[in-house]
Amino acid sequence: MTHPAPTGLLDLARTIALTAGALAHRRRSEGVEIAASKSSPEDIVTAADREVELLIRGLLADARPNDGFYGEESDATSGTSGLTWVVDPIDGTVNYLYGIPFYAVSVAVVQGDPDPATWNALAGAVVNPALGEVFTASDGSGAWLGDKRLHVNHDVSLSLALAGTGFGYEATRRVWQANVVGGLIGQVRDIRRIGSAALDLCSVACGRLDLYFERGLNPWDHAAGALIAREAGARVGALQADAEGRDLLIAAAPDLYAQFEPVLAGLFTRFPVDPQAR
Repeated sequence: MTHPAPTGLLDLARTIALTAGALAHRRRSEGVEIAASKSSPEDIVTAADREVELLIRGLLADARPNDGFYGEESDATSGTSGLTWVVDPIDGTVNYLYGIPFYAVSVAVVQGDPDPATWNALAGAVVNPALGEVFTASDGSGAWLGDKRLHVNHDVSLSLALAGTGFGYEATRRVWQANVVGGLIGQVRDIRRIGSAALDLCSVACGRLDLYFERGLNPWDHAAGALIAREAGARVGALQADAEGRDLLIAAAPDLYAQFEPVLAGLFTRFPVDPQAR
């Protein structure tokens, strides 16, 4: 089946992410209402999460009714076109709740099944409405912050690398992740925890971070951000794998990735993964 050029899909992803970001920003200024919790009391969903995803889903249904949809806050639906839109309406919901200006709308379109280990990401947009930043990429066309071409930091030794990571909502997982961070902190320049996987990956793309790793992400957390990082020159994958997955995601310039991967593998051996720390 013939699909639109990635740049055409990117125009749609960017437009919809900007529209959705404006709604999220407006709702944040009006006050945030917690609608429910999910995996734990700390894993919240706001009324704005649901409203923003409903807006995105409706806009995509109008523009491309034959595509599939895979979002964080609603049921996945398959399409007939071979394309699926993978959406996080507000990535960084806890930041959003507290008014911390690091949250984002993430919109990506992928070819194939909505599985990050096998899909081919075609286009993606990550919009931080609080800061007015728009990160975009399409397959083979580079990564951009507005009209600025992005490139990852190269020739960075692990000892001088600024690393980013994240923590899960389940207490067991956070304790395990903290053990790993404790083992790593003396081997890098420093570690940041921003609170949005999409923005962490964009930060690697634009050089604000040298590397990023996290375990337990969902596909919508990184669908657009991973493409943006790759198109900026990052290697994105997992231990002994060239594709990111639910189990682990690593992003860094290829030379730094090669330094970091065995160190992380050693930490995983030193701190065995609790089976509940997905």
